[in-house]
Amino acid sequence: MEDDHDMEVDTATSAVRTPAKHLFPELEIYCYLLVLLFLIDQKKKYNEAKACSTASINRLKSLNRRTLDVLASRLYFYYSYSYELTGDLAEIRGNLLGLHRIAMPHHDELGQETILNLLLRNYLHCNLYDQAEKLRSKAPRFEAHSNQQFCRYLFYLGKIRTIQLEYTDVKESLLQAARKAPVAARGFQIQCNKWAILVLLLLGEIPERTIFMQKGMEKALRPYFELTNAVRIGDLELFRTVAEKTGLHNISISYSRISLADVAEKLRLNSETPVADAESIVAKAICDGAIDAILNHANGWMVSKETGDIYSSYEPQIAFHSRIAFCLNMHNEAVRALCYPPNTHKEKERAEKRRERQQQR
Repeated sequence: MEDDHDMEVDTATSAVRTPAKHLFPELEIYCYLLVLLFLIDQKKKYNEAKACSTASINRLKSLNRRTLDVLASRLYFYYSYSYELTGDLAEIRGNLLGLHRIAMPHHDELGQETILNLLLRNYLHCNLYDQAEKLRSKAPRFEAHSNQQFCRYLFYLGKIRTIQLEYTDVKESLLQAARKAPVAARGFQIQCNKWAILVLLLLGEIPERTIFMQKGMEKALRPYFELTNAVRIGDLELFRTVAEKTGLHNISISYSRISLADVAEKLRLNSETPVADAESIVAKAICDGAIDAILNHANGWMVSKETGDIYSSYEPQIAFHSRIAFCLNMHNEAVRALCYPPNTHKEKERAEKRRERQQQR
């Protein structure tokens, strides 16, 4: 009897000392994600959501399984979102950089793209545009494994380039982000279109009317439509910077040579040094590519370059090439997004051999 009792005690003791094993990390991380979404939806438990997201990230760091990549990318997003809701987004910047370094040797490509976008959002949230551009330029090439992450990347790239006054490269990024965005992401599409409209106006171009008439966006884009209409009719007081470039564009087309004093008068520059202001505005417009002209500082003139036959230049070829490149990129992305069942070719070979054996019999 004593031996039996001792055996029972040993068994109980060994059962207590046996550490709990996580047999299914995917299930554990999925439960973390469900709890985190529940806390965020409560709207009054953001601090609890922060604690839950931090615990889930700490647990995730100890795992290296490709089956967790999709769930991990969602956790990364809500981890950043929970801190953004409480205004503590800057606190996790170092942790996000560490997660990005971990994801690279693990070959977690979806995680790399997600964390890169979260870092760009983090920098832009704190108005650190130079740091965001440095990170973007040094990060690995964005392969677009997720359409949603690629759209976010194009949007953040557009914002960075806009602040850096690189309007020519921005336009395509923002319009492409709006086109590629899912239909359900209406708010994201509106933001992309707002920035794209401003960039077009800053380039001295008038956005197409169809941009403002998109279904579900008419009300949100109404102020931008009124702004565009004011620029189109020449109300320079409403939006001076945009109107100046638009006015300069019209002036450069109308005059082959015009004095800077006349440019200042036409743009209604009422400052103490209108000629100097006109010179700086013209120089900036030339640098941005809004007008095709040169400045004659000695005589105080703006000389517009002659507009010859456009079909005798390389512009049609460049435009045609850009459209072909866009179509090819879209085709390549569609091919990369295709999913094929594993070993499909082997199964086909086996079926053919089986059919041959049956025929021989």
